[in-house]
Amino acid sequence: MSTIKKKIDAAFREARLARNERAKNVISMIKTTVLLELKSGSDVADDDALWLKNIAAYAKKVSKAIPEFAAIGERGAEALDEAHYELEFCQQFLPSKLDELATEALVRQVAKDNGIDSPKMMGKMMGLLMKDHRDDLDGDLARKLVQKVLSE
Repeated sequence: MSTIKKKIDAAFREARLARNERAKNVISMIKTTVLLELKSGSDVADDDALWLKNIAAYAKKVSKAIPEFAAIGERGAEALDEAHYELEFCQQFLPSKLDELATEALVRQVAKDNGIDSPKMMGKMMGLLMKDHRDDLDGDLARKLVQKVLSE
């Protein structure tokens, strides 16, 4: 049994005992996506990689919805609060990513090491970053910083 699955199951038991509906709902959504993938017939293994992939996908979906809820204003306040909670919950299981300063330093270093200095080379730059640092970077933040650095 995967380590992450054990942590998820323990968190679910804890949420159930504490009557924490928010946590139970997030865990149920994650477990459902993993179960659907396991039953899809694509011969995936019930391991940490599967759980990480599904938790990361769920967190990404939630993080993309946050600006939409914020744009609604007061009507979206409850959904925005729920989205922030779900994202924070998921992040406890995901490997930590580099912050903005560390990401920018990495972008500048990769650009310098590879002689990349033009916005036209953004694709090459993103390819180099993701090839070696995929697990360390937030892709959206990296893209934003690559645009910033290459347009200077």
